[in-house]
Amino acid sequence: MKSLINKPDKNLTRRLGIETAGICINVLLAFVCHSLDLPLYMDTIGTIIVASLAGAIPGILTAVVTSFFCSFFNPYSLYYVLIGVLIAMCVSSFVRKEKYKKKATSVLLIMLLAFIGGGIGTCFQWLLLGGPQFDDVAQSARIMAGSSNVGYFISSMFLNIVLNLLDKTASILIAVLIIRFLPKDTIKEIWFSSWKQNPLTNEEVDDINRQSGKGGIHSLRIRIIVLLTFATVTLTIVMATISINLQFENTRQEYTINAINAAKFAASEVDADMINEYLENGRDASGYKETLEMLEKIRDNANGVEYLYVVKIRQDGCYFVFDVDNPEANVMGNEPGTRVEVEEAFQDQMDALIKGEEIEPIESNDTFGWLLTAYYPVRDSKGRTVAYAGADVSMSYLTGYVREFARKALMVFSGFFIMILGYGLWVSGHYLIYPIGSMAHSVEAFMIGSDDQEHLDENVRKLGNLGINTGDEVEKLYKAMCGMARSTAEQLREIRYYADATAKMQNGLIITMADMVENRDSDTGAHIQKTAAYVRIILEGLKKHGYYVEKLTDKYIADVEMSAPLHDVGKINISDAILNKPGKLTDEEFAIMKTHTTAGKKIMEQAISTVNGENYLKEARNMAAYHHERWDGKGYPEGLKGQTIPLSARVMAVADVFDALTSPRVYKPAFPIEKALEILEEGAGAHFDPKCVEVFMDSLPQVKLVLKKYHDIG
Repeated sequence: MKSLINKPDKNLTRRLGIETAGICINVLLAFVCHSLDLPLYMDTIGTIIVASLAGAIPGILTAVVTSFFCSFFNPYSLYYVLIGVLIAMCVSSFVRKEKYKKKATSVLLIMLLAFIGGGIGTCFQWLLLGGPQFDDVAQSARIMAGSSNVGYFISSMFLNIVLNLLDKTASILIAVLIIRFLPKDTIKEIWFSSWKQNPLTNEEVDDINRQSGKGGIHSLRIRIIVLLTFATVTLTIVMATISINLQFENTRQEYTINAINAAKFAASEVDADMINEYLENGRDASGYKETLEMLEKIRDNANGVEYLYVVKIRQDGCYFVFDVDNPEANVMGNEPGTRVEVEEAFQDQMDALIKGEEIEPIESNDTFGWLLTAYYPVRDSKGRTVAYAGADVSMSYLTGYVREFARKALMVFSGFFIMILGYGLWVSGHYLIYPIGSMAHSVEAFMIGSDDQEHLDENVRKLGNLGINTGDEVEKLYKAMCGMARSTAEQLREIRYYADATAKMQNGLIITMADMVENRDSDTGAHIQKTAAYVRIILEGLKKHGYYVEKLTDKYIADVEMSAPLHDVGKINISDAILNKPGKLTDEEFAIMKTHTTAGKKIMEQAISTVNGENYLKEARNMAAYHHERWDGKGYPEGLKGQTIPLSARVMAVADVFDALTSPRVYKPAFPIEKALEILEEGAGAHFDPKCVEVFMDSLPQVKLVLKKYHDIG
């Protein structure tokens, strides 16, 4: 694939330009819909375009920044960050897998986006507002719920999904039209611009993901996902908790100050010299009504203050002078002179209250609920404390307010949670998982193809073409691996060169040794060439028929064929008189002739010890020692039977006897091929391994070619 990552500055500029354009499109269309009070958002067109062109992370960033700017004219926008983030992820995945090429899957994408926008959006609206955000949707949902058995919530969700179908269909169509105007090469460069190596195909990405998943919880990918999830969840919880606690403390402090100020203001508005008259005559006292109205205004303007009153503290309890009604809480104020017991939370402050001293605000949870109370002395013209103005802040109201804040904070954090997690996965994927996975795949291919120099060189080129440029330790590792791979390939090239030269030299020595023996035997013309050819035919036939599969590797076949010429090397110890005798050997002479097997075994064992036991020499030893053993155990030198005879020797037995039968000797003429084959078939299961005879008979065309080739020799 052509490198698409060699222009990072240009690609970054393009990506930023696309993100900026996407944000502007989102904000502009959202502002138009908001200004016209349309029950649509149209704030995801830019997100869909960016996610389609540049991938998930740019799309997510577009969605987050869009929500931030839209919050300036629509305060609820910031709470819907999660919806924009999920839409960006879905569109990016859809484009990466090229599902947009099918109309059916395109329709499914629109439906999925509509469900995300309408379904999740409805849930968020109910959490925020207790119902649909738009009045038209709310009215239609009530009508639908009233005319059917479907509830109000389900009706509003259905309507929101339908509206989002229109919204998302228009968004997808506009996005497609814009994308079609861009050149394909530009789209490809933008899409792959975030890669820190030459981009991988979808199949390669899926393969790396599968391979990393096979490690289970011990795979790097799973560990990173667990780490990122844990860190992101922890960060979200910590930030949300800190925000909620700060909000609670700030609101509590604000309300406490408001209560203190309300108590002070109320104390300043009450005519302290009239306290006893207010207690005695109640609402009929002069100025009582006007003072109560003033206290009511103070309570209404003091944020967080739920109850405002004036009481006179005595040893036997508290006597209400003024008590402002609270219609919202459905609580009517106490009449002047009403006595109530002093609550337990105030018992420790009774002495100070009796003395008319100022006290700190007190938190209580008694008769009137969970309250924070601020008292301030009401002093007469002589400076004596004759009563206290009290302002109560409902802590239940405060905690309800904080719960509302917590709900909104979690809604906002949910979107940022997905954004952080997605960005973390993107970074880990492009900087770790894909580069390391690509290198691992290339190294595996390098190792598997190490037996073939051409494949080895090709794998070195593939490793170099990964083009990893993460700019960190991974890139250093990649460059070191490339250097090591090139060096290894060159070393193996040299080793193969010397190995080939050595093998040729060894083959030459083997043939020379075999020729030395053959030249002493006056009637074995081309014997080593023909037996080697027959051995090859039998071995290939066994492999073709599926016999001795574990034994018959390509290496084993090559070793046996190479060492076949040495099967009679022991004849070097047999005298010419016996070796070339024209008549039948005597029993004593035949006994000497049979020693060529043990002599050959000894010669090859000495060779094996010299060259550190090469495989082909081991098989040469087996053939030299046991090619006269019989399947029925009546052969020599050790009387081995059946499969206890090495396979190479059993193969050589067939090849050796067939060549002896079809070749002229000083003591006999050559047998016709038909007669020779008949003798082989008769010996199958007695003299010979029946499988070796079977495959030899099945390979007569090749056998006849060998005979024809050497017909005029000897």
